[in-house]
Amino acid sequence: MDPLGTRRDFLKAGAGAAAWTAAAPLGAQEAPFLVDCQSHLYPPELLDLMETRARPPLVYRRGAERRVLVGGWHRKVLPGHSDVDAKVAAMDRAGIAQAAISANDPGPERFGEDGLRVARMQNDYLAEVSRSRPGRFFPLAMLPLQDMEASLRELDRCAERNGARGILLYSNLDGRFPDEPPFRPLFARAEAMGIPLLLHPAAPVTEAQTSGYEMVGGLGLMFDTTIALARIILSGLLERHPRLKLVCPHVGGALPYLIGRIDHQTSVLGRGAENLRKPPSEYLRQVYLDAVSPLPLQIRYGIDFLGADRMLYASDHPWVDPGLVADNVRSLRLGAADERKVFRENAARLFGL
Repeated sequence: MDPLGTRRDFLKAGAGAAAWTAAAPLGAQEAPFLVDCQSHLYPPELLDLMETRARPPLVYRRGAERRVLVGGWHRKVLPGHSDVDAKVAAMDRAGIAQAAISANDPGPERFGEDGLRVARMQNDYLAEVSRSRPGRFFPLAMLPLQDMEASLRELDRCAERNGARGILLYSNLDGRFPDEPPFRPLFARAEAMGIPLLLHPAAPVTEAQTSGYEMVGGLGLMFDTTIALARIILSGLLERHPRLKLVCPHVGGALPYLIGRIDHQTSVLGRGAENLRKPPSEYLRQVYLDAVSPLPLQIRYGIDFLGADRMLYASDHPWVDPGLVADNVRSLRLGAADERKVFRENAARLFGL
């Protein structure tokens, strides 16, 4: 059984289970209107390269299927994962005008000395796709963060030549968290450039602990972003970089539900507060969340916590049907002004569209 296949099935099932709590949708826009802040493609050249590797990350075949192995985590390569036409068709069905595209895990930091080569391969593919469908896609830069100098040069190249409007930042970088000192220059550069950092789960550090009952996709990924975002806050990075544009997917993982406990730990018990000037929940309110969730109530909680100005529509396609998240947002009956913010206006402002 494949963890991410199970994840996709769970999202579909979760939508059905939650349907009884949802009001009738307001109806899709007649013309493409939505901006999708999380959509993925695998560069075919990278899959071919990974198929030649003897150690993870690698691609292997099981019958007609291709599978990716990162650490101990096995995932199917979905039939549409490199199919641009299929992605555009899914966007059209959901009323998506534009999508931020990135490659899926593994990131360049997993490839050692080949990291820069892999990053350039990913970035040039994403730029080519974006140019082939003018106005439909904008790429996120993929960076070889095991080499910070090379990463900053590649970021400049992507911004200047490839039309990158954001940076994909994995929740762990080959087992290290992005708040660690070697990676901190990226936060300063992103703030100076005014370019968003989009946190995204990687093969999680809790893979062994969540492999039972195929919980890697359901829990492991969410734990990884939760830990990464909590560490970014507690490290003081958002205190030092107050203008940083940081996005956390999947409605912030578990952190919005746990942040009150972290406030208590820091403010009352004095644990982990040395880099902070205010409660951790106040720094969390500086972050944008995306709405990828099969449960409308989770999206509602995120909006109630942060405000509609900080929630972004996203699909996580091809793992998730883009219409699922859009219908979940519409079911909340936010009102026309707030719905426009979530579906388009927040992203247009964030990415400078």
